[in-house]
Amino acid sequence: MAKTTQITSTPKRRSFVRRMFSWIWRKKWWIVLIAIVAFVVPMFFGGAKKATKSEYATVEIVRGDMRQIVSATGEIQPVNTVNVGSQVSGTIDNIYVDFNSRVKKGDILLTIEPSVLDAQVREAEATFSSSKSKRNYAKSEYERNKILYNEGYISRAEMEQSQTTYEQAEQDVVRTESQYERAKTNRGYATISSPVDGTVISRKVDVGQTVAASFQTPDLFEIAEDLSKMQIETSVSEADIGMVREGQRVTFTVDAYPNKTFEGRVHQIRLSPTTTSNVVVYTVVIAVDNADLSLMPGMTAFVTIIVDERFNAFKVQNSAFLIRNFDSLGIETNGATPSTHLAIMRNGKIIFVEYSKGLVGATETEIVSDGIQEGDKIVVGKMGATGAKANTGMNNRRSGMGGRPPM
Repeated sequence: MAKTTQITSTPKRRSFVRRMFSWIWRKKWWIVLIAIVAFVVPMFFGGAKKATKSEYATVEIVRGDMRQIVSATGEIQPVNTVNVGSQVSGTIDNIYVDFNSRVKKGDILLTIEPSVLDAQVREAEATFSSSKSKRNYAKSEYERNKILYNEGYISRAEMEQSQTTYEQAEQDVVRTESQYERAKTNRGYATISSPVDGTVISRKVDVGQTVAASFQTPDLFEIAEDLSKMQIETSVSEADIGMVREGQRVTFTVDAYPNKTFEGRVHQIRLSPTTTSNVVVYTVVIAVDNADLSLMPGMTAFVTIIVDERFNAFKVQNSAFLIRNFDSLGIETNGATPSTHLAIMRNGKIIFVEYSKGLVGATETEIVSDGIQEGDKIVVGKMGATGAKANTGMNNRRSGMGGRPPM
């Protein structure tokens, strides 16, 4: 029975193998095509990727706008502010203006209680009248003595004495007259008027308060002459002051209007320096048009002084200038150096273009050159080059000068 099983199994295995080879023969073109695709496609894409991969590190040159600026902060103030004080002492009787009041030149601001000043005027007037009476009597006495002296009735000493008395009386009249005029002037100071057209931005006294002007003039009001013209006094360090010039455009912002940018002009650079935390700074005055009165005195301004600007210029990241020499590129330089030439990648080839730097910003630098074209890239090194190889030229120069090469 086992022999019968062996005879029947052999034809089955042969039949399976025959069917498998028959199927492969019928599908042979599909299998060959799949094998070709599986072999060729990776080679094609891998080879293309390898062919397009550059062996040099580059930085792209782009077109755009650039600005060279100086930043600072300052306080907005009126162009001309007048402090109004009092030259006489006394109690404030009336105040006719308040904060933000608009005044014209000559408008009355306040009055001081005048009774004491009136008394001083009357006293000075009485003294002046008395001195005039004494002068008139001394004059009559002198004229009589001259006649008597000419007729020989009195001595020369008596005549000269009367003359001296008359001259002294004349001088006393002048003195008392000036005292009288001063008393009247002081009486006029009891009424304090505005010296300019402007706006009252500060009032420092109230009715009933005593003003004492014995040693110094007390400030009563602060009047801004014209709030439509403002200025910013900002401090610029000595490292940046050399770039600032009168007439330069200025932009600034204030916290009160975070979405608005204001403009102004550099009006004055004051030559008197100040030292703050061992830093020498100079005051730069910026003129600001405030026609809409949106800016108020005392606001803090964040100022940007535009030293220079370029539009649609060629520029590149500052990292493009870090290359020390062209030795690591492995190509002929024909005497080109990084200080005068740029290694430009153009159409898959490296060329050297003469250039100079224009505006230099914190992150970008302007390139001035007639040989730069759109799409150029600056070669900054070779892929896989070591730092020692990149700095070979610099090390050789140090060795030639007797310096010790870096370890």
